[in-house]
Amino acid sequence: MAIHDDVLNTARRLCRERGGWTFRPDEVVRALPHRNPSSVRTHIVSRCCVNAPKHHAHRWAYFRRVARGLYEILPALRRARRPAGAASGVFRPNRVAGLPLVREPSGSHRQRVRVPPRDTVHAVVTRDRDWYVAECLELAVVTQGRTLDELVVNLREAITLHLEGEDVANIGVVAEPRVSLTYEVTAPIG
Repeated sequence: MAIHDDVLNTARRLCRERGGWTFRPDEVVRALPHRNPSSVRTHIVSRCCVNAPKHHAHRWAYFRRVARGLYEILPALRRARRPAGAASGVFRPNRVAGLPLVREPSGSHRQRVRVPPRDTVHAVVTRDRDWYVAECLELAVVTQGRTLDELVVNLREAITLHLEGEDVANIGVVAEPRVSLTYEVTAPIG
């Protein structure tokens, strides 16, 4: 599961348990011990926040910052649509706001689920004037280069430095992962 989906599902679960729609990033970080804490925070406060500065090429409109360190889930992602003819009793939705729900494992949410580390890191490459910029989706790594070849070398080095000395079980990525690049080009309108 992509980290942005994991963050959204965890924020929803925490909010439903509490009975409100606001949460703090540190709550989600504690609820996702298998994810890199800085990546989770980056997704909450920047990549998935509609009123954050636009620093990232890929963004998801999941949250809104309502106060310092306090975020809310946007209304479109809060409630499930009821299928026609659903009884008013127990309702188990299979879709929320057009997004598929992920079935959570039974049992306590405090149990640690051992997820095998990923062997591939995905990065999105965009062109910004004279520079190519790469941003990893699974790790908090961003780098640049004047050419694509230079960018790949810099990205490999940045990922290696990011993973150096880290516990693989906490990050969820093998020590020397493969890198998959996607090059995004903006199409002219008109």
